[in-house]
Amino acid sequence: MTAWMQLPRILFNDCGYGGPVVLKKLMNTYWFLRGFLIMVLKNMKLAVVFMFLLFEAANAFAADEGAATAKQVVEKFQADLIAVMKDGKKLGYAGRYEKLKDPVSNSHELTKIARIVVGKEWEKLSEEQQQKLVDVFSRLSIASYAHNFKDYSGESFVFDSEEETTRGGVVVHSHFVVPGDKPVKFDYMLKEKGTSWRIINIIANGVSDLALKRSEYTTILQREGFDALITKINEKIDNYSKQ
Repeated sequence: MTAWMQLPRILFNDCGYGGPVVLKKLMNTYWFLRGFLIMVLKNMKLAVVFMFLLFEAANAFAADEGAATAKQVVEKFQADLIAVMKDGKKLGYAGRYEKLKDPVSNSHELTKIARIVVGKEWEKLSEEQQQKLVDVFSRLSIASYAHNFKDYSGESFVFDSEEETTRGGVVVHSHFVVPGDKPVKFDYMLKEKGTSWRIINIIANGVSDLALKRSEYTTILQREGFDALITKINEKIDNYSKQ
């Protein structure tokens, strides 16, 4: 007989009449220790879960703190534009284009804009055509800024106000101060993307850039086809680079 199987006999026989009392105390001690151990393990699990949730909450808070607001996205882009304008002549068109690649890509939702400007025609395009359109439209957007904001004569952007739209977007109102000339009003329409905001349309003095492009591009696409549209956009990019 193994030692552990002899434990009841030892407790009852070797301890005399006190055997049952000793056993009872041992069993009470066992159940107490078992309950205590279970409680410790549960608390450890709760502590681990709590620490995990605390860590996730801290990360989420840090992400929210680091995420740029719609106003900040617009003002950062405007500051980048002014910086490029100040060195515009020295940089030349090619230099301005290179400097504006990241600012435009990081502030504009170029894929969504490209999709909007061709409307329902987007669904008729193959994935390859869609990607090609986004690529050439992105180059056009950068080229347009490089062409239109080429030098500096004391210009500046001034924030006016911002408002939320009924569809969850934000419109940032500002104006472009041109010394010796009338200011240009800029309304930036932004949509949330992930943890940040992206520009999807710009209205200058009441004229929507998105509406102008949509009218032009859908007409070309419907009448002349996809290749003709790509050719015309590339021609416009080339013209910007030569002016």
